[in-house]
Amino acid sequence: MQTPTAYKVLTADQMAALSATGSFAGAPIDLADGYVHLSTAAQVTETVDKHFAGQSDLWVAAIDLAALGEAVRWEPSRGGQLFPHIYAALPMAAVVAHAPLTRDAAGAVVLPRPA
Repeated sequence: MQTPTAYKVLTADQMAALSATGSFAGAPIDLADGYVHLSTAAQVTETVDKHFAGQSDLWVAAIDLAALGEAVRWEPSRGGQLFPHIYAALPMAAVVAHAPLTRDAAGAVVLPRPA
């Protein structure tokens, strides 16, 4: 069984738009690829390091994959790892926690936890 929670890295503007409108169609790369890219807890630090290097003012949203049902597909990507992709807009209702991106002492992204 795959993990029930995945993570989306968002800019502050994207997070604000998701909160305000209740839905996020995707970042430019998501729109180009036709799905919203997510990462597992084990993948999110590498995702940030690879795709968001040097950027600040980032947020991490924890996504309840079960709430998205059939819209979620696990597909091979970086190094053959399976990544969760959403073939729909991301609804705020599926976001179980979100927080500004921070790192722990070892440099790993600190994941937001539901309240």
